[in-house]
Amino acid sequence: MTTLLCLGLGYCARHFIARHGRRFTRIVGTNRTGAPHPGVEVLRFDGGTADPALLAAAGAADMVLVSAAPGEDGDPFLGALGTALIAAGRRGAIVYLSTIGVYGDRGGAWVDESARPQASAPRTVRRVETEAGWRTLGELAGRPVAVLRLGGIYGPGRNPLRDVAAGTARCIEREGQAFNRIHVDDIADAIDAALATGHDGTVNVVDDEPSPSCAPVRFAAELLGRPAPEAEPYEEAARTMSAMARSFWADNRRVRNDRLHALLGHGLAHPSYREGLTALFAAGEGRAS
Repeated sequence: MTTLLCLGLGYCARHFIARHGRRFTRIVGTNRTGAPHPGVEVLRFDGGTADPALLAAAGAADMVLVSAAPGEDGDPFLGALGTALIAAGRRGAIVYLSTIGVYGDRGGAWVDESARPQASAPRTVRRVETEAGWRTLGELAGRPVAVLRLGGIYGPGRNPLRDVAAGTARCIEREGQAFNRIHVDDIADAIDAALATGHDGTVNVVDDEPSPSCAPVRFAAELLGRPAPEAEPYEEAARTMSAMARSFWADNRRVRNDRLHALLGHGLAHPSYREGLTALFAAGEGRAS
């Protein structure tokens, strides 16, 4: 019997379960409300003290997927479940989903996993601290820890096709700015490979082609046969952006994914936004049913 514990049942974790969940005989997952999810034994966890059922699940977990972002006080799972995970005596992998935001601003230069994090925003500083916390736990527990640093996530229900169709898409232009993205199918495959191989280390989970913010929006509009939204200079758009949005735009880098290709042993299902959006369009995204 192979038990998977999903700490957080967000978009990526749910998609991973749908795509690869059959590999496990038991899946236990947490959310803040205890709302059910197909094929998962859901336990409520609101960030406080873990109840006996969750502690028992931590002790029984052969593999662990951590997909919840840390809060202002850090990662609540490390404090609530750390002792139980260390004492369990299990040796299966732990996969922690992080973000390429930890690299900070590189002025558009290329970075890979050898680059030291340069996080400056509080949310990305917490990510760096949490990555280190899970690595330390893995060392104490004798378990491999794969830190998957994700690019901008898109997929079913969450993509520029929907935004263009809804009239909410924006085309913000800033000279020299590039972003890495990743389709949730490729995230799920990376999680699966990291768990299956017991990967220990950091992997950038991004597509093959960093590109400007407007590129996928314009491509989505082309697929839908609609006009692309009018381009907005960043300097004008920034006046109405939230602080979080401005911090997102403050970082400019191109992230390499050679290690991801090695982990998967093959190319990505969606090497760029073009293949990803084309597949989503073929599945009906952005079109009236």
